[in-house]
Amino acid sequence: MKAIRRFTVRPVLPDPLRPLSDLARNLRWSWHTETRELFQSVDPEGWQASGEDPVRLLGTVSAERLAALAGDRRFLRRLGAVADDLADYVGGRRWYQGQEGPDGQAGAELPSSIAYFSPEFGVTAALPQYSGGLGILAGDHLKAASDLGVPLIGVGLLYRHGYFRQSLSRDGWQQEHYPVLDPNELPVSLLREADGHPCRVSLRLPGGRSLRAHIWQARVGRVPLLMLDSDVEENGPGERDVTDRLYGGGSEHRLLQEMLLGIGGVRAVRAYCRITGHPEPEVFHTNEGHAGFLGLERIRELGRTGLDFDAALETVRAGTVFTTHTPVPAGIDRFDRELVAHHFGDDGELAGVDVERVLQLGMETYPGGEPNLFNMAVMGLRLAQRANGVSVLHSSVSRGMFAGLWPGFDPDEVPITSVTNGVHAPTWVDPEVFRLGARQIGAGRTEDALSVGGSTRWDAVADIPDDEIWDLRRVLRENLVHEVRSRLRASWLQRGAVEAELGWIDGVLDPDVLTIGFARRVPSYKRLTLMLRDRDRLMELLLHPERPIQIVVAGKAHPADDGGKRLVQELVRFADDPRVRHRIVFLPDYGMRMAQKLYPGCDVWLNNPLRPLEACGTSGMKAALNGCLNLSVLDGWWDEWFEPDFGWAIPTADGAATEEDRRDDLEANGLYDLIEQRVAPRFYEKGRGQLPDRWIEMVRQTLVTLGPKVLAGRMVREYVERLYAPAARAHRALGPDGARELAAWKARVRRAWSGVAVDHVEALAPTAVNGTAELGSTLSLRVRAELGDLGPDDVEVQAVAGRVDSEDRIAGAQVFPLKPAAGPDLEGRWTYEGPLALDRAGPYGYTVRVLPAHRLLASGVDLGLVVLPTEATGEGAGVLMR
Repeated sequence: MKAIRRFTVRPVLPDPLRPLSDLARNLRWSWHTETRELFQSVDPEGWQASGEDPVRLLGTVSAERLAALAGDRRFLRRLGAVADDLADYVGGRRWYQGQEGPDGQAGAELPSSIAYFSPEFGVTAALPQYSGGLGILAGDHLKAASDLGVPLIGVGLLYRHGYFRQSLSRDGWQQEHYPVLDPNELPVSLLREADGHPCRVSLRLPGGRSLRAHIWQARVGRVPLLMLDSDVEENGPGERDVTDRLYGGGSEHRLLQEMLLGIGGVRAVRAYCRITGHPEPEVFHTNEGHAGFLGLERIRELGRTGLDFDAALETVRAGTVFTTHTPVPAGIDRFDRELVAHHFGDDGELAGVDVERVLQLGMETYPGGEPNLFNMAVMGLRLAQRANGVSVLHSSVSRGMFAGLWPGFDPDEVPITSVTNGVHAPTWVDPEVFRLGARQIGAGRTEDALSVGGSTRWDAVADIPDDEIWDLRRVLRENLVHEVRSRLRASWLQRGAVEAELGWIDGVLDPDVLTIGFARRVPSYKRLTLMLRDRDRLMELLLHPERPIQIVVAGKAHPADDGGKRLVQELVRFADDPRVRHRIVFLPDYGMRMAQKLYPGCDVWLNNPLRPLEACGTSGMKAALNGCLNLSVLDGWWDEWFEPDFGWAIPTADGAATEEDRRDDLEANGLYDLIEQRVAPRFYEKGRGQLPDRWIEMVRQTLVTLGPKVLAGRMVREYVERLYAPAARAHRALGPDGARELAAWKARVRRAWSGVAVDHVEALAPTAVNGTAELGSTLSLRVRAELGDLGPDDVEVQAVAGRVDSEDRIAGAQVFPLKPAAGPDLEGRWTYEGPLALDRAGPYGYTVRVLPAHRLLASGVDLGLVVLPTEATGEGAGVLMR
């Protein structure tokens, strides 16, 4: 019999146990071992049945058990110690509070608060508001910020169905399920006004409608996470469903989600700061383009203070950081121009703001763009003074993708830097690994190393005996074997099998066999089925009589991606083959709980995307922190940090990029060769003491060398030092008057730029003989430039020099500013001069250019304006020094 209404009955805890409620409501438990062990001791069976979720656990514990615990002095002492530890963690000084500015004042140069917007957050499986890497990265960002004491406010949406749960049909086809999530059963609470009423934000929609949302708050250690929920009774049916599913619905549905995230998110932050007294953010960080509308809301706010659109735009840009996560245009949300126009302007949101100005921020008005599409990443870049990719290679790819926004500049000069992603070690390091570290260097130092980093702490791994490392690896592998068998049995029962036909599952995987893991989303470029290119050869590797391998695979295809579902089915059908099903398995419903078992238990982590389409690929980082070796294409973070001491690089056939089948064949063969000739022999090769010495040394090098690099703590420190602090300084330095000045200057420069030209370039000395010059000599340049209605204070004239290739393109360019020497002459031309040091041998060349310049400008590239010489300019333009 089905209930006609569902509601939650909250437990009443005895007074001595009240701290359990606070511990359950702060998500620090998800990465704090002592807190998790405390909840497990409340009811070990209930802990497992609840999915290791303290809120659900406390809702099921019997009154008798609670009464017994309330009288258990030993338990109460443990509870008091854990509660005190949380209070110290939340209220104590941490890394951020210890930073000093140039004047010696602690934190003087750092922002008082940062708002971090993301469409998804993967903090814990108990709060399923994530789909993949973007959300997990956002969750790790919040946790690391909490560990470091960074005053972050997370902003996202609360999806009532989350992302889908995955199962398989009998023939291996992916099935999607969307369980309803009751916020009252989640570790969240409503943000309420002083009178107790729920706080609410509202957006104006066309036709006089409104989109209202409640604000749910989760505590991620020290960091509040605000999540907007449109399932509000006052909303119409369509508006109530705006936050139904993560990445669901059509274009208008997605647009409304992103308007609520960006515009509603800023309003939620304002309400939170008003209610709690939290400092207002000085910096806004847009994690991918989905939240880009936040800049428009801030422009509207500033308009109410008297700033016009252009001045408000400069203020917003100064304090905004934008992170792009995708190296493929298909991964970016793009909306039809008319759809966006329909939702803004006088009949929609941001009334009083010219809808054409809104559209200009996102339209692809550059060569190669589609002028009728509104691009969320383009808007994110135009609204942010600072932008970054998530690995060195990805930032290079991004500069190429978005170079059209800065015409006239080489992609290398596009202002997109890189902060390579990291992972939150306390979340992803297996307790067995932590215990080994605690025995070696102490629990406190181990926790500090995992949270903050520091190579000296990680160097202690070098002293751990080989046998302890190898014993640990086998324990982790054995744990994975048990986990896989349990999940595989559940999957087969869900697919329609009966228990009597599943006896073979007890022999699936072997704790002494080399174990390879592969788990991720299933877009085509990640190539889930590359390992199946030569099935006979894969079978030989799986069934090798002396050096067998076994493979654990997991991953979800997007519900609308039938191509991805076919890849899943292809892999599942191969894994169902009775000849190999004990050596290769596919586990459905990949998520955080599975991942926390999978990464530690694998010996090798496989990643074989089409290079360079993997932005970062943090799963290999999580595996590495558990002593798992990486076997990967040189893409994302692996391209940056790979060394043969601790892993393998799959060779890529970049030259065959236009022949997809040929490229896959070549790279699959490279993968098979590596496993057969190098990986498997290294694993099974025994040295002294019958241990695989060389494999163990690779594990040790993985931990010592990669450990400090892959931490989210390192990543967040880089964001603070390289992006957040400069953004806060720029925001403070600008001020309303500076914003008006800069906006007016930019408008004047854009109007006058057509009158700027390089009239003549000449090299004064030394004279090039037969196109050659001596290393160490100095070339004196004289440039005559027309500035039109601009003056020398509005521009910078530069020489750009470096080695050149066969087509005279300058590589590794150096910039030499030239100074005005005379002018204006009768024709209004200015003369600039300066030296050019010839400090590199070989083919060498230079050119000159004119850029806008202003003391409040972030960089000369900022406006995307540049004037270069024409071929008729003079003898010096592009002259080669060989």
